[in-house]
Amino acid sequence: MQYCQSTRDHARGPAIPIVRDLGVGALILLAATTLLWSWVGASFRVPLLAMITYLIMAGLVVASAPSHWRRLGWANRITLWRGALIALLAGTLADPDLLARDAVPLAALALLVLLLDGVDGWVARRTSTQSDFGARFDMELDAFLILLLCLALLLLDKAGPWVLAIGAMRYAFVIAGRKLSWLTATLPQSRRRKIVCVWQVAALMIALLPVAGATTTNWLAGSALAGLIWSFGVDIRWLYRHAPARRVEDCRASSHS
Repeated sequence: MQYCQSTRDHARGPAIPIVRDLGVGALILLAATTLLWSWVGASFRVPLLAMITYLIMAGLVVASAPSHWRRLGWANRITLWRGALIALLAGTLADPDLLARDAVPLAALALLVLLLDGVDGWVARRTSTQSDFGARFDMELDAFLILLLCLALLLLDKAGPWVLAIGAMRYAFVIAGRKLSWLTATLPQSRRRKIVCVWQVAALMIALLPVAGATTTNWLAGSALAGLIWSFGVDIRWLYRHAPARRVEDCRASSHS
């Protein structure tokens, strides 16, 4: 999903600074963590870690957003609110007992995050507000959510350390791109990529539920990992075949280092 600052937004009323949008997201997170703390007796570490996660996220948004933007636009705001909920899920990792005791409502929260992933894209398309920043914002949140779900499975002893390969693969790809510049070329849009992402989140959410035993969890997480390896393989093959000049530059740079 891609979304951006609409040029029409600049012409409508007074500009709202991005910082104010981030503040609204912080208030949403504060309200959600307060409810979680009071309803299920979560540890104080949950809201603390959630807020730290959100502040890091907000800092990255400020650093990455185009300098001329003064507001995020509605599609990006929805993505930001989704990020606040993901930060809340990150906070629950600080309380493994909470994860084990309330796996169903937390899985429902992850489902809400997944549903909002479709809403922000729909809003972006309806308002013709696509951008590289919006696409990257959305993609990084998806990757972070998947990593969090993998960590939750590991903390609950429902899967071995191998499950972290699902959440770490995106970051390994980014790190590899620092050495091999042809990996950083722009990929064509792909429904296959989105379907694989949705299945990863869905499979990991189901695996978190108490009804999912060890065998079911391994099959679900294993299928998510297999689909991810296949999808990355397709993309890497496409990048390799369409960027011969950049591969030559990488080889020359490696030979001189």
